[in-house]
Amino acid sequence: MKKNDKHYDSLSMINIKQYIPGIVIDLRYAGYNNFMHIPMYKQHPNTTFLRKPVAEALKKAQEALNKQSLSLVIWDAYRPYHVTVNFWNKVHDERYVANPKNGSGHNRGIAVDVSIINLKNGQLLNMGTDFDNFTDSAHANFMGLPDSVLVNRRLLRQTMLAYGFESLPTEWWHYSWPNAKHFPILNVTFKQLQRMTK
Repeated sequence: MKKNDKHYDSLSMINIKQYIPGIVIDLRYAGYNNFMHIPMYKQHPNTTFLRKPVAEALKKAQEALNKQSLSLVIWDAYRPYHVTVNFWNKVHDERYVANPKNGSGHNRGIAVDVSIINLKNGQLLNMGTDFDNFTDSAHANFMGLPDSVLVNRRLLRQTMLAYGFESLPTEWWHYSWPNAKHFPILNVTFKQLQRMTK
């Protein structure tokens, strides 16, 4: 496959910090604030990566929110395959953790975990639960929440879907790009990707 081939181009991994200036990146798995309670990304990356068409769509979503003095916050995007294996060893529940036999959208660089922050006051919009909440209240269709929270979730959902993303029913923060089978699973480190995408 040649580098100028359209399919090859779509497989390119994009450095999100460089590609979408101003987007907020708070990789939960690089620290302790996650359901594993330990850093899963040992190199403490300050950026993350997505396949080119996914990054392009995310940039459009970010631009739409910027017009409202809002920004996306990325909690996770690309995830090396071995991390998914570690997750599965702790949580055998495909509603919340991908089964390694199939890999995940994160392993393919086509899934992103996001919320929204108000740029005027630096506060996250209230979405009713935090990231990695494995309860029904984190489900995308859960309605037992204050109207203000439902409005915030609807804004995130409508924005992401408008630019081609698909939502995960059990996690209001998780969005992925369609046609996962076209994107191979990766198990390269963040450091390797940074070298590849400079």
